[in-house]
Formats: sequence, structure tokens, C-alpha cells
Amino acid sequence: MKTWLKLAVALTVSTGLVTGCSKDDDEDEDVWESMIPETDKEPTTAGVQGFVFRPALAPPSAENVQQLRVPAGFAVNKFAEGLGKPRILAVSSAGHVYYSDREAGTVTLLQDTNADGVSDRKQVVANIRQAHGLTIHNGNLYIVAVRELYVAGINMDGTLQTPRQLLNNLPDGGQHPNRTIAFGPDGKLYITVGSTCNSCPEPNKENATILIADADGTNRRIFAKGLRNTIGFGWHPTTNELWGMDHGIDWLGDDEQKEELNKITAGANYGWPYIYGEGKYNPSDRPKGDTTYAQYLKLTTLPTLTYQAHAAPMAMAFYTATQFPQEYRNDAFVAMRGSWNRSTPSGYKVVRVHFENGQPTRFDDFLTGFLVNNNRSQFARLVGVAVNRDGALLVSDDTNGVIYRVAYR
Repeated sequence: MKTWLKLAVALTVSTGLVTGCSKDDDEDEDVWESMIPETDKEPTTAGVQGFVFRPALAPPSAENVQQLRVPAGFAVNKFAEGLGKPRILAVSSAGHVYYSDREAGTVTLLQDTNADGVSDRKQVVANIRQAHGLTIHNGNLYIVAVRELYVAGINMDGTLQTPRQLLNNLPDGGQHPNRTIAFGPDGKLYITVGSTCNSCPEPNKENATILIADADGTNRRIFAKGLRNTIGFGWHPTTNELWGMDHGIDWLGDDEQKEELNKITAGANYGWPYIYGEGKYNPSDRPKGDTTYAQYLKLTTLPTLTYQAHAAPMAMAFYTATQFPQEYRNDAFVAMRGSWNRSTPSGYKVVRVHFENGQPTRFDDFLTGFLVNNNRSQFARLVGVAVNRDGALLVSDDTNGVIYRVAYR
């Protein structure tokens, strides 16, 4: 059996993946025909070409912020600025907002002490090289770097006790060093570990996975695999099912690979690097040994929903507060960082994932407008998403050092 794929042709760049193939006269002249056989007994041919387009960086000026778009009844303001490169956000029940800055190797505390929607307190509370993922559990802040996991008690004023190392042997980072962490309804700690590459068989079985461990980091094992880079994940508040947004493979064209929303279950394989999207074959990597693509596909759990390719999903947060209208309750928000491997930009926004009866049904734009100058410039590449104690949504940008606040008026 052979699978035939249509791959969009764009500006040729030196990716090392372009192969000769003939053009089908019955198709649009910007489409090439590709053949991926089940085994290597026949040649694989795929016209794989791609764009590099990085919008210029614009300032987060008052004019730019004022033209941000949100649904009717909502408003956007800067919660804090001048923050360096804020990445992941975590909020305590006392209203202490923590953000990681991987480049600076810091965790910083913010607080809105007078409830005016703007932080008026800023204090570095931890110095940990390449600190990234954050989560709060039982009065402790957990911090994960590339290979290390730390825990620190939270004091009454929001400062931290001395961080204590729990792990120092997580896999190397490679292309995706951005570990994220969260505690599930089962009280277990979940740790995301991205792939070391765009697309390749991994020598370390813990790469391209979500790991599960006890709260102290012991009894670590693989929970799910075949996940290229699942940064944003969380449990639906009513079903307790785990959902995660996975990054698609680059260099497959403008519209491939789409980003994936997966229901993540224990022991499941999500296909990377051999199977992607709705069961498509990756031409650059073939299953090992005598396994065919079709056989590997049978082992693969396919995504529930997909989103525009190269949008780069980052943090995800379910909304359980009461400030927003009831219709938002138990839906999820995802920060789409934005593309670089596409001829026209995708992402650069926050999207809402609608859930009905506990299952996702569609994506809708929620916070947009970060692309300006006819999509030639951007003033935010979004990373962190968290719900503040007052029910407002906080979103971090690590290019201009701003955390935005979206509130319902």
C-alpha cells in the first residue's frame, strides 16, 4: 500500500529535505505530488520546501495595545512590563503571581496589592539556571529547568524558602528544552519533555514524552509518548481528562504539520516522528525495522482537534473562575506564540478552546492584534497563560517583557 500526500511548495530553503519529483499537470502549479511507500523497498519522493518569515519586532506602545481585540465586554491592559523575558506563569491562592525567565535564570514574584489590575510589587524570589516550568502544589512552588526539578516552600508574603533539588537527571534539551510541569487530580507530578530535534528517532526514550512521578520526583516513568513538544496541558475540570497541545513538525510546508490538541491517556503513543496529523506519514523518518507506516499508524492515537500549522501552542489554562461569563466556564485558553516557518504568519494570539460535555469542539480567537503593519511586524510572542485570583486572564510575552491582563468589565 502507498500513501500519497500533497505538499505545498513555497520558497526553497536549504533544509536538506528537498528531493526531485515530477509535477502533476492536473494540480495547481504550486503543489507537488509525493509518494511514501510502506517500506524502504521502494523509493520515497517528497517535494518538501518551506518559508522563513519572522515578523519584525515592534514596541508595546499605547497605540499598539489600544488596538488589541477581545470579545465584547472584555478589556485588555498591561498587568506588568519591563520584566525581561517572562515565560511560564503560576498564581497562588493568595494572589501571588510568579513568572519564570529562562534566559535570566530567575523566578520573579508580582502582586497587585491595591486591586487596580496592575502589579505594584516585583521581587526576584529564586535564581535557578534555565528555570522554566512552574506549578504550585500544597503550599510549594515547583520549578523545572532543563534537567533539574526543584521545590520551594511559599512564605506568607509570597517569597520562597530555599529551593531544594528533587531531580537532576531529566533528558537533555536539544531543540526543545522548555520543560513544563503540573499536578494532576491523582496527586502525581506530570513533566513534559520535548524532542531534541525537529524530526528524528530519539536515543533517549524519555524525550518526546510526558513523564509522571510522585510529588518528590521518585518513581518517574513515561506516561505517554510520541509527543514532539507538548508545553501546554491540563485536566478538564469536570471530566479530569488530560488534554495537551502538541507542536507540529517544521519544514513540511505552509499548512503542514498542523498543531494538535490531544486527549492524553496513560500508555498512549501519539505518533511522532513517523505519523502526524490525521494519520499522515512523515516522509523524512520511517518506522524502525520491519514495521510499516500502516502498522505504526495502528499504534498511534490521533488528535481530537487540529489548529493552523506553525502557530506554536504554548501554555494552556482551563477557566474555572467566575469573573468571565458562564459560557467560558471550563473552556481552555491557549497562547499561540507565532510562526517563523510559514510564508504568512500564524499564531501571535490567544485562542479559546470550546468544550461541550467535556469534549473540545472548536478553537475561537480570544485575544488578537499583536500582528501590526499589515502582518509585517509583531509586538508580542506569547508564552504563559494563567488565571489570576480575581478571575482575570494573564498572558506573558517574552519579547517585549510584558504580562497582559484580560478582564470582563
